[in-house]
Amino acid sequence: MSHISHLSKRASVYYARMDVPTDLVQILKTQTRKRSLKTKDEAEAKRRLWPVIAAWQKEFDDLRGRRNLIASDREHVVWDHYTASLERDDAQRSQIPGEAEIEVAKAEVYLRVELGEITGIDPLALLDATLELQVAQDASGFFARSRKVKLEHMRAHLAKGETALVAAAVDEYLREKGLHIDRSTVDWISVARLMMRAEIEAMQRADERDRGDFSGQPRDPIVKAPKLDRRHHTEAEIPGESIFETMEVFKRENPRNVSASRMNESCRAIGIFIETIGPGFPISKVNKKQVRDWKALLMKYPVRATEIVKFRGMNISQIVEANAVHKKSVLSDRTVNRYLSSLSAFFSWAVSNGFINDNPCSGMSLAKERRTKTLPFTEEQMNTLFKSPLFAGTQSDTEWRYISRPGNMLIRDHRFWVPLIMLFSGARPGEIGQLAVSDVRQEHGHWTMHITTEGETHGEGKSVKTAGSMRVVPVHPELLRLGFLKYHADRVQAGGKRLFPGAERNERGQMMSDFSREFGKYLTRIGIKVGRGLSLYSFRHGAADALRRAGNLDDQFGFILGHAKSSMTSRYGIMPQAMLQQRVELVNASSYPELKLDHLAG
Repeated sequence: MSHISHLSKRASVYYARMDVPTDLVQILKTQTRKRSLKTKDEAEAKRRLWPVIAAWQKEFDDLRGRRNLIASDREHVVWDHYTASLERDDAQRSQIPGEAEIEVAKAEVYLRVELGEITGIDPLALLDATLELQVAQDASGFFARSRKVKLEHMRAHLAKGETALVAAAVDEYLREKGLHIDRSTVDWISVARLMMRAEIEAMQRADERDRGDFSGQPRDPIVKAPKLDRRHHTEAEIPGESIFETMEVFKRENPRNVSASRMNESCRAIGIFIETIGPGFPISKVNKKQVRDWKALLMKYPVRATEIVKFRGMNISQIVEANAVHKKSVLSDRTVNRYLSSLSAFFSWAVSNGFINDNPCSGMSLAKERRTKTLPFTEEQMNTLFKSPLFAGTQSDTEWRYISRPGNMLIRDHRFWVPLIMLFSGARPGEIGQLAVSDVRQEHGHWTMHITTEGETHGEGKSVKTAGSMRVVPVHPELLRLGFLKYHADRVQAGGKRLFPGAERNERGQMMSDFSREFGKYLTRIGIKVGRGLSLYSFRHGAADALRRAGNLDDQFGFILGHAKSSMTSRYGIMPQAMLQQRVELVNASSYPELKLDHLAG
């Protein structure tokens, strides 16, 4: 099963699973959300998954929103406490006995005296019998005196900034309203002071009632009926087509007809933006400020943050804040622009389809000169690289941390051939890694590689960046000299479909992505790379430079690198001999005069 984020399988049944953000674990009392999708079918599980994830994300957004007061909360907490205090006064007054009830109580005492149940000989019995009568006779006075003491203390506490008199009431109110505001925070103290002012007003009304005046109105300007609606939902639930639902439509339509892996990558970028505003947020309400704030976060966002344990369970804002301490490398401006480009393409489609009036990403890209440029290797650097353990002999052929140590093990799989093929063809690593054995074949006396989605397929699948990336590339003579045909023959004899069975896609569906990352680290370990600029793609840039050195203009060899419009000559099949000969001459003319590879031939 290809890895789908948040999808797990247990006892053949699929489950939705999501880590609870660290800042919400204490509130939810759990670190993980799990729910059975009640299906054993993977396709159906994927369909049922995202509504569950969206609901959880909406819940998380709502909980975060309920950790802070908003204007309507302040209005309602004052009025709720004021009216509740008056209701308690009403309840107390309803318990005060009237004259008739007091007379009945007196009669009961006299009757007990006559019956001999109460005598002057037993003072305790006399006290007990008359105590209830005294309480009934002075009930209103008792409540008034108690209220007077409380009112004096309440005013004194309000002046001093103390909250002890209402602390329990504040906690109870916040719990009833689902507001997760911690004690000692500014918002909690604000609620306490609002309640105190409301209760002072209510006690003043009670004093007026004692005098028979039930017409009193609050004099404190904050104590008034709310004008704002009580909040029940987050802003993410404003009526309208949600951005998450709209993204799903965009994904299904695939308006540019890009590969599945490319579309998934774009939707991941869009998903990071959605995380900041909530999946239920209406797409028609998205504005430039939200995109601008997201861009600012991306510029401080750590590389591969989701794989760093320290950031597990955090949202993008929390990760950026935490990275101010951990100081991990952040996204390059080029990567930030790629995320913005994916989001912009989505909004452009949304404009065309009437979901939103304007593209909020317009003009948001970072300046091109800020981008980190990929540099080609110098021939001196390549001589050092090709004499290093990865190519000349290593201590281990499995652990990357040991591959940089010299040894007797020779690596001759995709890790050896992909960099060399890139250097002498300019092909992308993913295009090479997905080649089928049958994609390499002889035509008109020349060996060629067919970079295409057509022809024989295999378990890892085949894809290209664009339709114009499908092409036929002659195999360079240097690759033949280094033993590429022998490797190909061995794969034919082995009977497998894939030319490089060890080349894999990562969980995002990107072919050779993990190798590309580890290769960059390897360059650092052997002392070739310092900072940014050099990577696996440096071979591709070097191939372009070699074609230029041979006297070719960029538009004359762009099709070799996959920079061309789609045409029938790029499709799977036999290429006309004259056209193939032209390509052979073009590729064979590229060279690296100072590059020494004799030790790799075999």
